[in-house]
Amino acid sequence: MSRQVVRSSKFRHVFGQPAKADQCYEDVRVSQTTWDSGFCAVNPKFVALICEASGGGAFLVLPLGKTGRVDKNAPTVCGHTAPVLDIAWCPHNDNVIASGSEDCTVMVWEIPDGGLTLPLREPVITLEGHTKRVGIVTWHPTAQNVLLSAGCDNVILVWDVGTGVAVLTLGPDVHPDTIYSVDWSRDGALICTSCRDKRVRIIEPRKGTVVAEKDRPHEGTRPVRAVFVSDGKILTTGFSRMSERQVALWDTKHLEDPLSLQELDTSSGVLLPFFDPDTNIVYLCGKGDSSIRYFEITSEAPFLHYLSMFSSKESQRGMGYMPKRGLEVNKCEIARFYKLHERRCEPIAMTVPRKSDLFQEDLYPPTAGPDPALTAEEWLGGRDAGPLLISLKDGYVPPKSRELRVNRGLDTGRRRAAPEASGTPSSDVVSRLEEEIRKLQATVQELQKRLDRLEETVQAK
Repeated sequence: MSRQVVRSSKFRHVFGQPAKADQCYEDVRVSQTTWDSGFCAVNPKFVALICEASGGGAFLVLPLGKTGRVDKNAPTVCGHTAPVLDIAWCPHNDNVIASGSEDCTVMVWEIPDGGLTLPLREPVITLEGHTKRVGIVTWHPTAQNVLLSAGCDNVILVWDVGTGVAVLTLGPDVHPDTIYSVDWSRDGALICTSCRDKRVRIIEPRKGTVVAEKDRPHEGTRPVRAVFVSDGKILTTGFSRMSERQVALWDTKHLEDPLSLQELDTSSGVLLPFFDPDTNIVYLCGKGDSSIRYFEITSEAPFLHYLSMFSSKESQRGMGYMPKRGLEVNKCEIARFYKLHERRCEPIAMTVPRKSDLFQEDLYPPTAGPDPALTAEEWLGGRDAGPLLISLKDGYVPPKSRELRVNRGLDTGRRRAAPEASGTPSSDVVSRLEEEIRKLQATVQELQKRLDRLEETVQAK
C-alpha cells in the first residue's frame, strides 16, 4: 500500500494573526467607489487609504504608529477634483506618494515626517496627459522617479517625475480596451498587462513592443489580473466560463498552456495577487471576501502549491501590502496586510511559527532596499538593473527624509501652473493665502468684541 508523502516546506504552517483592537485604525470612512484597486498603500512609515470625500477626491495618510480612533476632522490629501482611484508609495522615498483620479490627472505628493497637520492641497507635481480617468499608478521598482499610469482612455504613460514629462506612451493600438492591471518585472525591463479584450500582454515599454501575449488565459468574462513572479513566469487570476474563480501560472516563453491552473470557488470578487519574491509566496485577496489564500511557487511540477487560508468574519473592501523592510523580523513575520473594512483598517500579520528568537536567515534573504539602482535617464537609455538588496539581520533603519526634486525648467506644459524656480508663488496660491488671512482677521475681530463685552460685564458687577 503506497502512502502519500506530504511535501516539505518551511511555509506549510504560516498563519495569519489579526491585530488587537487598539492596534487598528478605527472610524475611517473607506471609499465607496466601485473600482478594483486595493484602496490602500503602506510603507515602513505611513499607511494611506482612499476615503470618502465630499466635493472631490481625498485619501488619508497616517503614521504607522498612530493607531486607535482617527479624528473625523483629520487632515487629508485633497487636491483632486474627483474621486481618487489608486495610490502608490514610491519605493525609493517613503515620504512620496502618487495618486490617480477620475479627474484624469496623476498627482505626486510629499508627506512630512510625522504625518499631516493641515490638509494637503498642493502636490509637488501634477501630471496631465490622460483624457479619461486614471485607475492605475505604479512606480518603477529600480529606476528613480519613474512612474507609470494607466487610464480608461486605454493609454499607458510612463513619466519622469523629476521633469513632469511623459517620456513613453503606449497608445490604444496596444490596448484596444480598458486596462485591468499593470505590473513591472523585478528589474523593470518589462511590464505585464491584462485588458478587457481578454488578452494578457508582456511589453517592453521603452520600445513599445509586445514581447508575448496570451489570448483568453481564463475563459470567463470577468476581469483578469496578472503579475510577474519568479524565473520569468507570470501568475494570473480570473474566472472560468462557469464563473468559478481561478489562479494560473504561466511560463512567458511558452504561453500555449498553463504550468498550473487551479479552480478556487464561485465568489464574484476580483482576486488581487500580491507576490513576495523573497519567499516565492503569492497571496490572493478578493474584494468582498473575508479570506486571504496563499500559495508557494516552486521550480518543479506542479509549480503552484496551495499552503493555507486566513479567514475572518468581516469582508474586505480593500487591501494594502507592507514591503519586507517594514516587517518585524524578530517575530518571524513574513508578510503584513492592511485590511480595509467599511470604517476600519486592520493589520494582519503572516507569521512562520518558530521557537527561536534569533534572526532566521532562511526566512529573510537580502531584500529590496530603499535606494534606486538606476536614474531615470539610465533606464530610458536602455540599462536594466535588479533592486539594490539589503540585509534585515539587524533590523531596518529608515534613511533620513529625502526631498523630491522636480526640475521646473524642463517642464513641457503638462503640469499645472506652479511656483517658478525663483520661489515666487503662483496667483492661485497667493489668492488662497489672502482669503485665509481675511478669515483669520475676522476671527480676531470677533474674539476682541467678545473680550470687550466680558470686561464690561465684570466691571458692572
